[in-house]
Amino acid sequence: MLHDSAACSAGERSIFSVQSVSVYPIHEESQVFFCSHAVLQQTFNFEKTTMLYSAVIFDLDGTLLDTLDDLAETGNQVLEEQGYPVHPPDAYKFFVGEGMQTLVERITPDSATDSEKQACFNRFKTLYSRYWNRRTRPYEGVMQLLALLEKKGFQLGILSNKPHDFTLMCVDYFFPEGTFGQVFGQRSEIPRKPDPAGALEIAGRFGSTPDECIYIGDTSIDMQTGKSAGMYTIGILWGFRGAAELQENGADRIAKTPQELAEVINSLSSGNEHA
Repeated sequence: MLHDSAACSAGERSIFSVQSVSVYPIHEESQVFFCSHAVLQQTFNFEKTTMLYSAVIFDLDGTLLDTLDDLAETGNQVLEEQGYPVHPPDAYKFFVGEGMQTLVERITPDSATDSEKQACFNRFKTLYSRYWNRRTRPYEGVMQLLALLEKKGFQLGILSNKPHDFTLMCVDYFFPEGTFGQVFGQRSEIPRKPDPAGALEIAGRFGSTPDECIYIGDTSIDMQTGKSAGMYTIGILWGFRGAAELQENGADRIAKTPQELAEVINSLSSGNEHA
């Protein structure tokens, strides 16, 4: 374990704190390299250079992990149990992004009372604890991208609006130990995205200033988070939302694939492109 849990206050533990985090086996399918590692390898020049950026902070759902099917299955089962109409899985792309409580509020009918919505939320958490890794997988090319960023010397972090405990479970399970230096989901004491507090906290823990950080995500919430934090903000198109939404909310760049994202980051870190 790379990080001492004492560095994090209660409720803000690092993903790598063995004292406070249950260790899940790395899912064998998360280790499959879907695209040519050689192609991505050529993207980076690994000679020692002065890096303009020192850290990369990622969103989780829709950016690193395709969680849509498990979220949709969980949500629709909750709705069926309550006798509410269900939604097509693709509709969940527009329900997610602002936390699990908001997701449940969006999928339940307007006629549902507050107490009924709270009951649905509680049931959602129970079911998702069973379904969270049924069909969730890292997106194609993500594992290679992360390995190359590590080799380049970037510090890597995750900031999600998924509840903190579920965020830790997913990261422990799908990614090799040591990949991410800081991992935070939604915590009661920190405002959720798009408030920049979480992103700034990660930067501070890395010893980086905001202008030394790159923030990457797939929704308007992520773009607003990165820009509010004063970070170079990149929107990606393999996740849940489209280019127009990302551009309208301040994306500095758009990347269509992990390979293209690697090229953008390499250009930024080498000083060939400026914010």
